[in-house]
Amino acid sequence: MRRDKRILETLARFQSLWERRIAIMCTFHFIRQQHFSPTLKISRILLKDDEDLTHKAVGWMLREVGNRDRDKAEDFLIMHYRNMPRTMLRYAIEKFPQTRRKQYLKGTL
Repeated sequence: MRRDKRILETLARFQSLWERRIAIMCTFHFIRQQHFSPTLKISRILLKDDEDLTHKAVGWMLREVGNRDRDKAEDFLIMHYRNMPRTMLRYAIEKFPQTRRKQYLKGTL
């Protein structure tokens, strides 16, 4: 928790899919500690990623943030859902109530 988190930002910018995926997956430790800013920061970096496996991992971590603090997740999603890859969005909103999920998917927020 006390170590420098900039290494995750560096990994998130690597060419290798696996390095980028490691960057977002490592933030799960912080999510468990109720510290969401590393996940949200890395998610922002990876919004434009081309790889489906990265989309899935980012969506998964955003869902985990939402499981613990729905408002934090929604703040991020409201800002970015229109520019997110569909897979990332679907993973992130998977546990939202059906009406809210539909609003995100239709872009009617």
